Amino acid sequence: MRLAAGVDSSTQSCKVVIRDVDSGALVRQGSAPHPAGTEVDPEAWWRALTAAIEAAGGPGGVEALAVGGQQHGMVCLDENGAVVRPALLWNDTRSAQAADDLVRELGAEAWAQAIGSVPVASFTATKLRWLAEHEPENAARVAAVCLPHDWLTWRLRGSTDISELTTDRSDASGTAYWSPATEEYRRDLLTLAFGRDLVLPRVAGIREAVGHFGDIVLGPGAGDNAAAALGLGARVGDVVVSIGTSGTVFAVCDTPTAEPTGTVAGFADATGRHLPLVCTLNAARVLDAAAGMAGVDLHELSDLALSAAPGADGLTLIPYLEGERTPNLPDAAGSIHGLRLANATSAHLARAAVEGMLCGLADGLDALTEVGVPVSRILLIGGGARSEAVRTIAPAVLGHSVTVPPPGEYVADGAAAQAAWVLEGSEEPPRRVTQGTETYEAKPLPEVRERYHAYRDRAA
Repeated sequence: MRLAAGVDSSTQSCKVVIRDVDSGALVRQGSAPHPAGTEVDPEAWWRALTAAIEAAGGPGGVEALAVGGQQHGMVCLDENGAVVRPALLWNDTRSAQAADDLVRELGAEAWAQAIGSVPVASFTATKLRWLAEHEPENAARVAAVCLPHDWLTWRLRGSTDISELTTDRSDASGTAYWSPATEEYRRDLLTLAFGRDLVLPRVAGIREAVGHFGDIVLGPGAGDNAAAALGLGARVGDVVVSIGTSGTVFAVCDTPTAEPTGTVAGFADATGRHLPLVCTLNAARVLDAAAGMAGVDLHELSDLALSAAPGADGLTLIPYLEGERTPNLPDAAGSIHGLRLANATSAHLARAAVEGMLCGLADGLDALTEVGVPVSRILLIGGGARSEAVRTIAPAVLGHSVTVPPPGEYVADGAAAQAAWVLEGSEEPPRRVTQGTETYEAKPLPEVRERYHAYRDRAA
């Protein structure tokens, strides 16, 4: 049996799956937690990765491995390869003003044409601007900048030479200084952000072996959403709605996008295609917060939500609990509207929380269709998709039937598929048929979104 390993180094944890290269069957898996916060010492990721590999039974028999990782995070290294300061993660919003400044200096349209996206606080370039302005002593020590999955792949190789850093096109496309259209770094934009040039990871080919971890071949890796698309076997016309720490709506496309409002990020995928994406900061944790407010667990929250009438009898929750990225409101707060005696119940709160979270994702779906993304199928994944209420209510809010694959580690599975692809060298990556999918349908509820939009626009 030939084995390939896939890693999902996410915001909250590191997960490792080991699968049979030929059949795709899961052989073993393991996980380990990451520390909380939006600023993390990368060594914590390394410790979690090694612990997760051991929890998965160790690397014995594995022939290839690839790392899928959280996008955008800023890992700064000095000339000797030492980490200069804790990494700033994608959900660290201290760089919001830096993002505004960069957009004002170049112009939103120019950014969209240059990199397919308009920078927001999550992008690496904005964090570099923040570093240059607020920590000049640390900034002066920086010789190279890379992303979380880049750093882990580099560590697996045992390298300390910053010239040996590698990345892939999907993760590079979230930095704001690499163009998916030209597949080249825009060093002028890096200099605009940071004030000077830096060593950047080489962008590896989509199925290139970038080194070895012992005898194990290392794939180029990918950003988490691109890895999830690989794990799902997503094709052109598929739209993935992922409800995790963040909410993402993304699609596989043959052509790049460039949307000047910044709502749609024109990312690349891990197969040579494109992955236009809309991201919300508030997703599954909206459900966590609502469960805490109602004094119930998530299963009970789901039951409560399904017991309330569609539309929650007018109760509307705007779920900007940690600011928001789409729309770009980093300082916004969540709010509840339409509260009356008749809907002042835990069931109405639960329903409003599910509907509010889904309304934010529905706005993302609209944004994709407005830039010409075809929609033939919607796939609902992520921790939030395990809620029966979310699965049942989603087609009513999204306005489409929804396909729900069984719960799985799709980012890690995608990384494993990439690792197998590196071994096989085929023209297209291996695509496994996902068993046990379910389809949900419901009558659309446009009035829920209309009411949500009225209150959402007040938050802006």
